[in-house]
Amino acid sequence: MAVYKILEIGAEVLREKAKAVKEVNPSIIKLLDNMIDTLHDADGVGLAAPQIGVPKRVVVVKVGEVLVELINPVISEKEGEQTDEEGCLSIPNVTGDVIRALKIRVQGLNRQGELLDFRADRLLARALQHEVDHLEGILFVDVAKKTYRN
Repeated sequence: MAVYKILEIGAEVLREKAKAVKEVNPSIIKLLDNMIDTLHDADGVGLAAPQIGVPKRVVVVKVGEVLVELINPVISEKEGEQTDEEGCLSIPNVTGDVIRALKIRVQGLNRQGELLDFRADRLLARALQHEVDHLEGILFVDVAKKTYRN
């Protein structure tokens, strides 16, 4: 088990566009495993590789018992709208009201290098949109209608 330090707002890598993964290899699988360990340790919902200092297009999201691992994720469709409060492991003690799509269609590779293509809604859709934003160097405070200090 490897738990990484989660970088906080101000770290340059959080503002950079992450690089596509060219090949799913043992180092990417180890990255996924370590990201899951880090996410569980932090009791979070989602984690993008840049949040642990790795500028690659890799995310993990856990909503309830559903764990989603995506390499090179792309959101291809958005439908509806939902506004809810979000937080981020990289921005402690701050939450904000963010408008996101209610339903999305997302594609990406799994740890076997196979293409996943699925639909998500509600919290899973919100979390995936939040993590894909991280891969573009966008933080939730950039898109929040209002932020709150906790």
